[in-house]
Amino acid sequence: MLTGLFQTKNQKMVKKWKSEHVKMVELAHRVLGEYAKGEHRQAKKYLKDFSKIGMDHVVSEDIEFFKLVREADVDERTRAMAEDFVKSFGDVKETLMKFLGKYTLEETPLNEEFFDTFSAIVKILGERIEYEEGNPYFRLALS
Repeated sequence: MLTGLFQTKNQKMVKKWKSEHVKMVELAHRVLGEYAKGEHRQAKKYLKDFSKIGMDHVVSEDIEFFKLVREADVDERTRAMAEDFVKSFGDVKETLMKFLGKYTLEETPLNEEFFDTFSAIVKILGERIEYEEGNPYFRLALS
């Protein structure tokens, strides 16, 4: 019960990010499920929710890892991990932002291309979440 009171800033941040991962995965599955049922209006609603959480999450990670790279008292191993984290997600992040920018617009229909691309993105994001939680988040929570 008192463990939350004694968490470091990094531990609290990691806990928040993991919680956002859970929400993003849940919303992604809702988007795909509603689309598969032909409920495109509801799928778009969930896609917008996914986009909001996902973009806020990515920006938060970018800011915190950028700060971590610049901190003077960070050990070299952690700094290298933070630099790798920022570099390794750049292309995927850009693709995701363009995709969400296009398909969250009211006038853009959710079609087969949307479904195929979003399914691929969800797979990549799942792999990225596993990597983040098993590597940089783990290391960050220790610091």
